[in-house]
Amino acid sequence: MTIADKTLLVTGANRGIGQALVEEALRRGAKHVYAGTRRPLSHSDRRVTPLTLDVTNTAQIQAAAEHVESLDILINNAGVSLPDDLGARAALEQHLAVNLFGTYGVTQAFLPLLTRSQGAIVNVVSLAALASVPVMPAYSISKAAMFSLSQSQRALLAGRGVSVHSVLPGPVDTQMTQGLDLPKASPESVARGILDGFENGDEEIFPDPMSESMAEGWRSGVAKAFERENAALLEAVPVMPTM
Repeated sequence: MTIADKTLLVTGANRGIGQALVEEALRRGAKHVYAGTRRPLSHSDRRVTPLTLDVTNTAQIQAAAEHVESLDILINNAGVSLPDDLGARAALEQHLAVNLFGTYGVTQAFLPLLTRSQGAIVNVVSLAALASVPVMPAYSISKAAMFSLSQSQRALLAGRGVSVHSVLPGPVDTQMTQGLDLPKASPESVARGILDGFENGDEEIFPDPMSESMAEGWRSGVAKAFERENAALLEAVPVMPTM
C-alpha cells in the first residue's frame, strides 16, 4: 500500500512526530488526512480535517469515528512520557491509559472502516518496548504492552485483510525527550522513515539510524520467529468472538 490517494487518520497530530507525519503524508499525495488532536488545530491544506480527539476520552473517540466516512490507514501516534520511578501507581496508570488503552480504543472504533477498506494500522511504539529504559520505566512498560497489543492485532486482523505495523523509533527530538542527553533524530526524518517502512510493507519499522542498527537482529532473531509460531496457533485454536 502506498500513501498516494489514501485517507489517513493520525492521532497526536499537533506536534512532534504526529505533525511531521501529517506533512509527509500530504507530500506523498494523500487524498485526505484527519489530524487528531486534543486542542483545536487549523491547517492551510484543504486535504486536512482536524478532529478533536483525546485518545482517553471515549465520547471523543466515538464522535470522531462517526465523523470519518472512510479510512485506509490509521496511525496511532498519540503518546505520553512523564518522569517517574515506579513509586506511584498513578504514573503507570496514566501511561497505560494513553499508550495502551488509547491505542486500543481508537483502533476498535475505526476497525469497521479499516476492514471495509482492507486497510492498515500503524502503531508508533518505541525501542523502549524491546528493552526498558530505567529512567522512564512507566513509559517503557506501557510501550512494551503496546507492542504486544500490536503483535496480537496483527495475527487476529490478518483474516480481515487489515495489516498491522509497529514503529520502533529511538530517541526523537520532541518535547518528550527534552531531558535526555542523547543523539536524537528529527521528527521529519522519522516521519519519512515511518512512511517508507510502511510502503515497503515492513511489519516492524525502524525509522531512524539508532533503531535501524537493530532492525536485522530483530527480523532474524528468535523473538520474531516465536511471534510467527504463536500466530500460527490461530489455525489450530480459533479465537471465539466476545459478546
